[in-house]
Order: sequence, then C-alpha cells, then structure tokens
Amino acid sequence: MDASTSRELKVFVPAQDFALSAQFYADIGFAPEPLGDGLICFRHGDRCAFLLQDFYHAGLAHNLVLHLWVEDADAWWRRLQAADLAGRYGARLGEPEDRPWGMRDFTLHDPGGVLWRIGHGLDA
Repeated sequence: MDASTSRELKVFVPAQDFALSAQFYADIGFAPEPLGDGLICFRHGDRCAFLLQDFYHAGLAHNLVLHLWVEDADAWWRRLQAADLAGRYGARLGEPEDRPWGMRDFTLHDPGGVLWRIGHGLDA
C-alpha cells in the first residue's frame, strides 16, 4: 500500500433534523447510501460525496461551507429554484452572480444552516 496515495475525501455534514436533511439532499439530486444509524453517504456522480450525520452543533453548521463545482450553475439554480426548497425545507437560495475571482456561483443554505456555494468557472 502506498502511503502517499489518497482515495477520497468526505466531509461530515451536521443535520439539525436528520430525516428532513436526508430528504432535502435526495431531492436536490444526491444519491443516498445509508451506512448505519445516523450516517448516510450522499453521492453526486463519481467525484462528489459527503457524509450526513445525525449530529448537530449550531456553531459547526453555521460556519461550514461546501463548494460544488458544476458544468452550469445557472441550470442548477433554475432547477433548485423550481423545487421550492424554501417552502419545503426552509432552505435559502441566493441568486447566481459573477465573482471577481473568475467564478459564477450562488449560495444554498441547507435546512440546518450549512452553506453550499455551487458554481462554474467563467471563461477568460
């Protein structure tokens, strides 16, 4: 085994309401893989995964930021906007913006307050 080789990095995402958060992530397109009591691995494609845990600490949730790099942030935003995430989950969805660092993105706060930045690169 090569100690310098890594296979995958996943963050543990806290959930204030585990069942609600699990449904939220499934509804926005992540595939759930239950791992046992209080832990679900959510995947999107073969390069994106995180672990939703049945644990909540407001200080952690409100300071955690995840970045999802996509092909078309505007298409993602339109799909999420149409899903009525605020009404169904209390999630907050920001408008897409071009950033000075060469990225177009928008923000999404999950039901427990975890911040996601979903974006794509701007062509130079």
